[in-house]
Order: sequence, then C-alpha cells, then structure tokens
Amino acid sequence: MKVFIVGGTGFLGYYSALEFISQGYAVSTLSLPDVTLGDWFPKEIQVSYGNIFDMSVQELETLFKGYDIMVYAVGPDDRILPDAPSFDFFYKRLVTYCGNVVNAAKNAGVKKCIVLGSYFAYFDRIWPEMNLASHHPYIKCRVEQTQQVIAAGGDSMAVMVLELPYIFGTMPERTPIWKDVLVDMLTNMKTIYFPKGGTNMITVQDVAKAIVGASENGTHGTRYPIGDVNMDFNNMLQIMLDEMHLNKTIINIPKFLAKLYGRILRRKHKKAGKESGLDPVWLMEDIMTKELYYDAMIESMNDLKYTGSGIEVVKASIRETIRACL
Repeated sequence: MKVFIVGGTGFLGYYSALEFISQGYAVSTLSLPDVTLGDWFPKEIQVSYGNIFDMSVQELETLFKGYDIMVYAVGPDDRILPDAPSFDFFYKRLVTYCGNVVNAAKNAGVKKCIVLGSYFAYFDRIWPEMNLASHHPYIKCRVEQTQQVIAAGGDSMAVMVLELPYIFGTMPERTPIWKDVLVDMLTNMKTIYFPKGGTNMITVQDVAKAIVGASENGTHGTRYPIGDVNMDFNNMLQIMLDEMHLNKTIINIPKFLAKLYGRILRRKHKKAGKESGLDPVWLMEDIMTKELYYDAMIESMNDLKYTGSGIEVVKASIRETIRACL
C-alpha cells in the first residue's frame, strides 16, 4: 500500500510517516524546504519539495497518481495570528486549498483520505447553544473544511476527519509551538495568572496511531474525536513549571477578568492590523474557562483500533516538550 502525506516533514506528518513505515507501507511526501533532513529522517520516505498551495489541479492529480491513501497534515494552526480579517486567511487555507487537494486526490484515484482537523469542531457540534463557529473564524473554517472534504469524497474516495486536541511531543530540527504559546509566558510572569479550565490531550505518537487506524478502519464521512487524557490547566502548567525548575504560584483569574484581558488583546491586535482566528474575548468565555473534556474518544479508539498511552506517558511527553522549548 502506498501513502502520500501532505506535510510529511512537519510535526504530525513526520510521526504519521514513521507509523506507516513501521506497518509496512510505502510513504512519500511533498513538503516545504523549511527544515534540514539529517540522519534522523528515514531514508525510506520519498521526499519532494514544493508548495502544494501553488500547484494547479493537474499538477496535484499527477502528484497523487498511483497512491492508495492520502493524509492531509498541514494547517494552519489556530495559534497563528494573521492579518485581518482572519476569516479570509483561514478559509483560503483550510477550506479552499484543502478542498482542492482532496478533490485532486479523488480524481487521481486515491481511495482513502485522512484530514487532520480540530476538536473545536467537535465541541461546536455538541454545544450548539454556544455558537462557537459564529464567535471564532478559525472554528467556522474548521467546520466548513470538514463539510467540504467529506462531500468531495463522493462515492469513490473514503474521507475521514480526525478532530485533534492538545498534542505534545518533539521532533528534530523543530522547536515546539508551545514555546511561543506558553513557555515564554511562564518564564516572564512572576505569578502565573491563568483561567480555570481544562482540555483533552494526547501524545503525537498516539495521534500517528490514530491516523494509521483511520486509513485501515475508518468509515467514509465520519468525524473522529481523537484524544487520550483529560487534564485541567493547573496540572498542565504545574508540570511545565516543574520541568522549567520554576517555583511560581498559579492563580486562577475569574471569567470577567479573563474577558477583560481578552478585550485588551483584541484592541492590541486591531491596532496592529491583525485578527485572531479565536476571538480573544469569546475565547475566555467559550474555551479557556471551560473543561474541554470528552469521552467520545473511546468510541474512536474502538472504531479505529488505536489506544492512548495514559496519564503518565502524557505527562512525560509534556516534560519532553518543555525541554525541547528550552
């Protein structure tokens, strides 16, 4: 079986490639030349370079000819801060470009496609009263991405979307995105002021197992919530602080103060001509002060035949991630 991974030298793509190779698949990828591939990168992976978003439909179809499975493992991530309006940025990359790639894969004869999405789309489904897609351009685009790629599969290509939570792990030559998101904040703040909430999380190795599981056992049109461990933010931050050898107090700020900070952040972004895909004010209302926990991952584990590694392995992966950031 031959697999093509879009973004195979990126964080999720790399670990997916490793898992596919371990299961006997032949793996190829098209990636940007943004990292030096040394002896750590398996020679079995056939790598070509280019920007898939600059390629014509005909070029994409030629690229995917002869492959059985395509994995779409490129972003952008919700933590990217684009120029305003952010909806245009995220729609172009998550909906338009991704839709073009998936359609080209179908036309090229690919039989199975796995698209890596976000668990925010899952919560948008189960919490309709919160209007997450209306408040957050990024979530709206993730929802529309899922609808478009599933429709693109039609009757000839099975398309599965994996809805991913917080992911921890490291890879050579890349600094984890957590450095800019949390590690620098933890370093600079004397006291850690943070909303009281929590999230599901998983190691990157287990995400890769879920991806291979989807390619072997997934059902067309299904959105699979992927995860392993539910953990509150206080515990997560404490693990990070301990690994950084920092003795700092964590104080949970009330929602109204969190939203006030969100307004300040929103004004700062607007002044700079930027706009977040997750609106800073609604982010505090909808996400950071909530427990984004789920047990729906158990059904996904059963269907895709993958397992999580459990709390101690996730904690170890958080510590490893922090060491890589430092």
